Amino acid sequence: MGKTHYFISLLFIIISLKTYSQSIKRIDNSIISTTALDNEIKRLKKLGDVHGLTVSIVTKDSIFFQKAYGSRNLKEKQPLKTSHNFYVASLCKPLFAFVVMKLVDEEKIDLDKPLVEYLENPIYSYEFQHDYENYKDLKTDKRYEKITARMCLSHTTGFPNWRYIGNSGINMEKPLEIEFEPGTFYNYSGEGIQLLQFAVEQITEKRLEELAQEYVFQPLEMDMTSFLWQEKFDSNYAVGHYKKRKTLKRRKRNVEYAAGSMDTTPEDYAKFIQAMLAQKGLSKNTYNEFFEPQIRIESKQQFGKNRLAKTTENNDIELSYALGFGIYKTPYGKAVFKEGHIQGWEHYTVFYPSRNLGIVIMSNSSNGESIFKELVEISLADKWMPWYWENFIPYDYKKY
Repeated sequence: MGKTHYFISLLFIIISLKTYSQSIKRIDNSIISTTALDNEIKRLKKLGDVHGLTVSIVTKDSIFFQKAYGSRNLKEKQPLKTSHNFYVASLCKPLFAFVVMKLVDEEKIDLDKPLVEYLENPIYSYEFQHDYENYKDLKTDKRYEKITARMCLSHTTGFPNWRYIGNSGINMEKPLEIEFEPGTFYNYSGEGIQLLQFAVEQITEKRLEELAQEYVFQPLEMDMTSFLWQEKFDSNYAVGHYKKRKTLKRRKRNVEYAAGSMDTTPEDYAKFIQAMLAQKGLSKNTYNEFFEPQIRIESKQQFGKNRLAKTTENNDIELSYALGFGIYKTPYGKAVFKEGHIQGWEHYTVFYPSRNLGIVIMSNSSNGESIFKELVEISLADKWMPWYWENFIPYDYKKY
């Protein structure tokens, strides 16, 4: 009995030491220990004054690193955990894109077939639950008849991000307009994603939540993820923080939006990125198309006044958009990325299929993006991320 106890204790020590000294091989084959990474994340969090942050580094079948830093709720002095529920904003768009690609695999939707051809009536004749989803404004602009699922997923519909956001601010009465010829120019658009959601629900006669559960959440065991608020989130959610440690009340959504109503945990979303690295759930040909660049991005920044300003600054990395994800080139292969951003929440994921490596950064803090550039460089040795285009302005930007 004494020997058994001794060997069990020794085994525990060995396992503990192995976990403590674990290292991560970055995309350039350099090594960083998880201990060093942990210290660097703490340093960056302090310098950026980030209230809450989680970092997950994964391969297709392993989690190298997963840890939470800071607060779930500053006012109540609650520590943050990777099992807490986050609002992910636009980080849900690639997951919706995956659902669409499942339908492509099942030959229920053609990426290049105009969406109007799937509908029984002209799109402007349908009644919607929410005013901003009404497409009556398009009745006199026949260019909407050209819009396809490929255009929606690659953000080339010609729509603005949201119809009510203009150069002069927010105007809820602003009509929906097609600003560019569909298929010709990258312009990030939640409107395009919502249009595709409507078409998908008409084609399948199923709601988005049902499709997501069937194709993603249940197969990947993402038990704490949904496009609709669930009762089980009530005792598990983190709150968003902004400005001088102010907290935001969590919005509990009862209507699913493909462009941004999903709640998940860092642990669950890491499973999705692992599935992308493992290329689970889709045929090889469909995955190849999923990550294939569709259009080069020429804008100086993704949002704001610079979204229309052209530049050649990102030509070296061949910055492009695929289907639900952005793409850029590194000397070590393609990088596939997506961000999520709204007041109180700032997230980023990037993975490298040829290196079988990815990261998920999730922050319940409106200044989280200020450390993303340096965090990705330290964690993965990626110095090519288009941080300025994404408006990930570093906390010490003056030095650049």
